Amino acid sequence: MQNKNYYAILMAGGVGSRFWPVSTESFPKQFHDMLGTGDTLIQKTFQRLNKLIPTENIFILTNEKYNDLVLQQLPDVKPEQVVLEPAMRNTAPCILYASLKIQKENPDAVMIVAPSDHWIEDEAAFTQNVQQAFQFCEQNDALMTLGIKPTFPNTGYGYIECGNASAENISNVIQFREKPDYDIAKQFLAQGNFLWNAGIFMWSATAVIKAFKTNQPELFEHFYKGIETYNTSAEEEFIEENYAKAENISVDYAIMESSKNVFVIPATFDWNDLGTWGSLYDKLDKDSSQNAIVNAKTLTQDATGNMIRTTKDKVVVVDGLKDYIIVDKDEVLLIFPKEKEQDIKKVLQSVKTKFGEHYG
Repeated sequence: MQNKNYYAILMAGGVGSRFWPVSTESFPKQFHDMLGTGDTLIQKTFQRLNKLIPTENIFILTNEKYNDLVLQQLPDVKPEQVVLEPAMRNTAPCILYASLKIQKENPDAVMIVAPSDHWIEDEAAFTQNVQQAFQFCEQNDALMTLGIKPTFPNTGYGYIECGNASAENISNVIQFREKPDYDIAKQFLAQGNFLWNAGIFMWSATAVIKAFKTNQPELFEHFYKGIETYNTSAEEEFIEENYAKAENISVDYAIMESSKNVFVIPATFDWNDLGTWGSLYDKLDKDSSQNAIVNAKTLTQDATGNMIRTTKDKVVVVDGLKDYIIVDKDEVLLIFPKEKEQDIKKVLQSVKTKFGEHYG
């Protein structure tokens, strides 16, 4: 049931460079149909949030240069719901800014902060988890997050160390842990009270603003001094002038790691952060040779475990390749070992240096 006090901040400003050449700075991955479902990642995320949150209460946080893409892909969204960052300053400044706007509009607001590029299969379970968190946040001065039960010792995610769970399965957070090496990740799993940090947060506008005021007084003051302009015609000028002067800091560092009132719900849905071609491969259906194929028509021989993506109906013949990423887009063809996928960022830099910025 939609509730007028429920809000969402949908984070859509990232560049997703590990999904190059499909994801580029001018057209990042959240605006692509990465899974071949007919919907882009931002559209799927919006629809998921919209089950619980009224359309007009979903704010899209993105970079100025993606404003047109957002409005084109989310036709129900009004221009004033798109909160534009004039500069990249990590997650804390934009979340504080959006929270002040929301609180000014509705002092009773509770909100979710959700990335626009995650893959979540069981949307009913997601809605249920968020609803439970919202109800907790309405009653308590709490900063909440959804943790993902680890299925293997992943070194690519941060972890959340949990205290004892309540009858409602809500735990206090003992501490956040940085991305571990493999041995430490194995220890976390063996201990059994660690969850992956999915970067999905819930809180009341009051609680999150109080946390910024307490833990980041300078940052808080920097944005609070413009409160009179928020949700008015003077807002754009204030933000244009002041946003880039804000500290570049993540919301985890800014408030989550130093606050004592942090709680976590273990998610009951399947989750993937779709950070790399390999994580996309894991989520897609495979052919009989374990190749994951998006859009292409393929003829394969002695080719297994490959991630193949092209424009619609392109014929691709692959012989003798195992565990490769094969991506064809416009004037770029990438053929790259899956095990080296973390190096795609570096490759992109080399391509831009050698052939020009427009390739990225």
